[in-house]
Amino acid sequence: MLRIPQLERGLTLGDFLVPIRISERISARIRHIGLIVAGTLLITFGAYVGFRVPAVPLPFGLYLPENPYVPITLQTFGVLFTGAALGFRRGAASSALYLLLGVVGVPVFAADPATGIHPTGIARIATFEGGHLVLGTTGGYLIGFVVAAAVVGRLAELGWDRKVGAALAAMLIGEAMIMAFGVPWLALAISAPLDVAATYGLWPFLPGDVFKVLVAAGTLPLGWWVVARRPSDR
Repeated sequence: MLRIPQLERGLTLGDFLVPIRISERISARIRHIGLIVAGTLLITFGAYVGFRVPAVPLPFGLYLPENPYVPITLQTFGVLFTGAALGFRRGAASSALYLLLGVVGVPVFAADPATGIHPTGIARIATFEGGHLVLGTTGGYLIGFVVAAAVVGRLAELGWDRKVGAALAAMLIGEAMIMAFGVPWLALAISAPLDVAATYGLWPFLPGDVFKVLVAAGTLPLGWWVVARRPSDR
């Protein structure tokens, strides 16, 4: 655990995002709700920034097939950064609100790779058809968003977001949590072995996820550096 002053434990960058003049005029509850909604908007924005990747040949005769199951977007960056910036409760609440909006019909989920349409409804996670449970191909990732945001948020509350190395470790842990839920869920959804699910739901995402993790891990300590030099916050 990183050593940070006891009075600062539990604080995250989100606590400094609202200007002091505004914070003094609104209640703490309103401030927290505003930050949660802002986190949800960031995740939604990431869902709409997608990339279509065709089949890619790799060395040694291997290849990554075109992915019809899991879209490649900036969502994971939004989830992990929101968790780190807002902390355990608010970070998890932002991701949970994102899921709730998608389930009730707001088109916040990433576009389906096959159709380009932003799907809505509980079927994106799981539903019952003919008495059988049918899993959505991205349901595991969506649930993993909430878990990862909570875990990364708690690590940030303990000070892991203050230094690049620790922030990078926190982001990697969060990324691993998302994949730990997403890939096995995908395997069950498409009735395929784990290695096949990884072909569609893990390997294509690694290059982009490494980049997103590095950006987030560098941005968080920079944010604290800026906060430490704000005269009004000393």
